[in-house]
Amino acid sequence: MRTPPATLLVSDHVAGSVYALAVPDGTVTGRLTGRHLSEHAGFLALPGGRVACVDDRRGELLVLDPFGDRLVERAVPVAAPAEHLACDPSGRLLAVTTGLGGNAEPWSDLLTVVDLATGETARVRTRVGEPGVTVLGGDEPIVVLRHREPGALAVHRFEELLAAPPGCPAVTPHALLPLPDDGHGDAQDPGSGRVFAATGAGVHTARRKGDRLVAEAVIPWGSPARGWYLRLDTRRRALWSTLRGGAPDPLRWPEWSNHAWCHELDTGRTLGADLGPGLVFRLALAHHSTAFSRVHPDGDELVLLDADFTVRRVPLARMDGAPRRGGTPWEGVERRAVAASPGSDWVAVTRGGRGEVHLIDAESGQEASRPRLDTPLHHGGHVMLVCRDDGADGDPVGR
Repeated sequence: MRTPPATLLVSDHVAGSVYALAVPDGTVTGRLTGRHLSEHAGFLALPGGRVACVDDRRGELLVLDPFGDRLVERAVPVAAPAEHLACDPSGRLLAVTTGLGGNAEPWSDLLTVVDLATGETARVRTRVGEPGVTVLGGDEPIVVLRHREPGALAVHRFEELLAAPPGCPAVTPHALLPLPDDGHGDAQDPGSGRVFAATGAGVHTARRKGDRLVAEAVIPWGSPARGWYLRLDTRRRALWSTLRGGAPDPLRWPEWSNHAWCHELDTGRTLGADLGPGLVFRLALAHHSTAFSRVHPDGDELVLLDADFTVRRVPLARMDGAPRRGGTPWEGVERRAVAASPGSDWVAVTRGGRGEVHLIDAESGQEASRPRLDTPLHHGGHVMLVCRDDGADGDPVGR
C-alpha cells in the first residue's frame, strides 16, 4: 500500500499526555505532557495538516502542527470545559462552546470566538446547556449554536461576537430557527452553505439566507433507530451517522442494534449497513472505506465498510476492564477510539486501559503494528490520523 506520510495524534485526556506517532510503525515522534484535551470537543482539522483542540485544564485552544518542528504552534485562552469546537471553511475563525465537564448538570453559558489571523478573541454568555456549533464563512461569517430544551438553531454574527466588550457580556441571537429538543450531532456542508442537526425525527437541514437560516426538508433516518453523531464525508459529499436502536436502558447495551447510515447530498440517496449489536459510536473516514469500532461482551471488532457498502470485520484484542453484561457501557469501563484520514488507508483503533493502538491496513485488514504507550489511555483516549492536504479540513466541525 502506497500512501502519503501520516501522523497519528493520540490523546490520553485522563493522564494528560498527547503523543504523535509515525504511521504505520507507531514510533513516537513527539509528546506533550500536562495537556488534558477535551475528548468531547475532539480534534478539528485545519488547512495544511494543522489541528485544533482544547486543553480543558489550562483553558487553552491549541493549534498543533504534526509535521512541524514544534507540535504546539499556538495557544489561545478560551473558556472551559469545552463541549464543541468548529471553524469557518477557511480555518481562520473558530468557536468553542462550554458544557458539563465533570458536572452532573449544565452550568456554563460561555462561548469563545477566535480569529487566528489577527489573534483577536472574545468571550460572551449565551445560554446554559451543551450547545453544538458551526461557523459559516463568507463576507459576513455567522456562528450557529444548536441548543436543546428548548431546541433551536441560534444565529450570531461573528464580528459582533468578536467585538464584544470585556466581562463576558450576555448576547442575544440575531435570529432563531426552531428545532426539536433532542438535538445531538452537528455538521456543515461548506459548498452549499447548509447546516445539519441530528434529532430523533431525522436530520434537520437549514440553508443560509443572508444572516439568517431557512429551514429545509428533514432527512429521515428511515428506521425506528436514530443517530447521535453526524459528520460530513468530504470524499463523496455525504452525511454519515450510526443509528442506535433497542431499549434505551444502558444495562441492555449488548442488545443495542447499530446500523451505518449514509446520505448522499448530491443524489439524495440514503444507504445503510448492519454493523452488529453492542456499542458503536463515532466513525472514521479512510481513503477507500469507513471504519467503526464495535464493543461487545462476545468480542470486539473493527468494522470496515467499503465504498460499495461491503462489510468486512477485523477482530480486536479484548480490553481489560471492558463493559460487561449487567453494567453500563459508560461508567468505570474502558472504551475504544477510532481514527482514519481520507488521504490514507490506515486505520487506528485504541485499546483503552492497555495504552495500545492497533494500526490496521484497511485494504487488507491486517494489523501492521500495535504500539504501546506509557499511559493507559483510559476511556479509550482520543485519536486523529493526519495526512497533509488530505482534504479533512473540508469538514469544519471538531470530531
